[in-house]
Amino acid sequence: MSLPVLVAVPGPDEARLVVGWEPLRRELVVVRRCADLPEVLAAARAGLGRAVVLGADLPGADAEAVDALRRQEVGLLVLLPTGPGATALEHRWRAMGAHRFASAADDPAAVARALAVVAEATVGPGRAHGGTAAAPGPADPATDDGDGEQEPLEVGAGRTVAVWGPHGSAGRSTVAVNLAAELAGTGAPTVLVDLDTRGACVAQLLGLLDEAPGLLAAVRAATEGRLDAHALHRHTSLVLPDLAVLTGSPDPRRWSEVRPVGLRRVLEVAAGSAEWVVLDLPGGLEEEDGADRDAATAVALESADVVLVVGAADPVGLQRWIRTWQRLGEVAPGAPAVAVLTRVRASAAGSPAPRRVAAAVHRFAGVDDAVLLPEDAAADDAALAGRTLGEVAARSPLRRAVAGLAQRLEDSVAVPVLSEVPADLAAI
Repeated sequence: MSLPVLVAVPGPDEARLVVGWEPLRRELVVVRRCADLPEVLAAARAGLGRAVVLGADLPGADAEAVDALRRQEVGLLVLLPTGPGATALEHRWRAMGAHRFASAADDPAAVARALAVVAEATVGPGRAHGGTAAAPGPADPATDDGDGEQEPLEVGAGRTVAVWGPHGSAGRSTVAVNLAAELAGTGAPTVLVDLDTRGACVAQLLGLLDEAPGLLAAVRAATEGRLDAHALHRHTSLVLPDLAVLTGSPDPRRWSEVRPVGLRRVLEVAAGSAEWVVLDLPGGLEEEDGADRDAATAVALESADVVLVVGAADPVGLQRWIRTWQRLGEVAPGAPAVAVLTRVRASAAGSPAPRRVAAAVHRFAGVDDAVLLPEDAAADDAALAGRTLGEVAARSPLRRAVAGLAQRLEDSVAVPVLSEVPADLAAI
């Protein structure tokens, strides 16, 4: 059987391709000429095509559309126009997750060969070919940029720390803010991302007047293929010489704007432009009803090089923390984890408090090296001033403990290995 192809190319290039493919009907057949992107996605969901040609200037195209085609196992080939704008369009599509391109000036037979390659490369191992014929021929080198495997998006050498834990006021944001400040204080460029979709508060803790959350703007730009290191920098607020903050929305109703596909790109660009990326996450994960709402948290945990599981050192907080720690293998498999207990004090845990809390987490969670952060009024002083602990109470016990945590991460979290630094990230 012929390879079923969907086509959506604005302008006369579409007609030229379709006419040029007439002699190749035994190898390729156009099953639908789509008027717009929604029609393409509907046809892909219906299983009408195994490959699609999209014009690079097709209105409405974004990273979510590219991801939807990938999930439907429909190979994507982007047709670039001739002229000086082609390079910018290719860069945008690559930022959205597309990896294979052809030029409008290419011979239709060469485009057909490239389509066969992308269709074959996209088919998952569990999907039958449905009797489709083999590729019409080898891919033309001018239209193929790889060996059939999809190239990853830009991945940086920065280390990503997810600050997570159970529901409740355990001080996750306080830990995230001051940990990021300590990492930046060593001269390492650091990006702090407020990903708490249930009520972001990093801007308040740092005294930032933020009417337009930077995170939402960055995710929109990433979804539209317009985010690189320079664009990300424009959406951040610099609070210390090496600490940039991507503020979140304090309005929990805007959680749906943190789209997983765009967020994934934001985290990749952040890791490519900084040595550390610290993610302040909402507590817990819902089982079913909140799954969509917690999609951003799931993406962050998948992206993390280390997860700090933060809980409060009191009877209720410890119980919640232990249940969360036991679930860690499900929500972040393979990611190294560090146990962090906050507000360690004798009035809630007995005396001596550090020994009692350490014994509890060892007995019920098997953890021997938990980081214990003491109760300290300096945290309130810093929040009231809209500053970090290092700025307000540099010698406080809590600040020294967070600095020790930062040093532990510096010593134990490996730097991701890169074979090549992307050009748009290396410029930062």
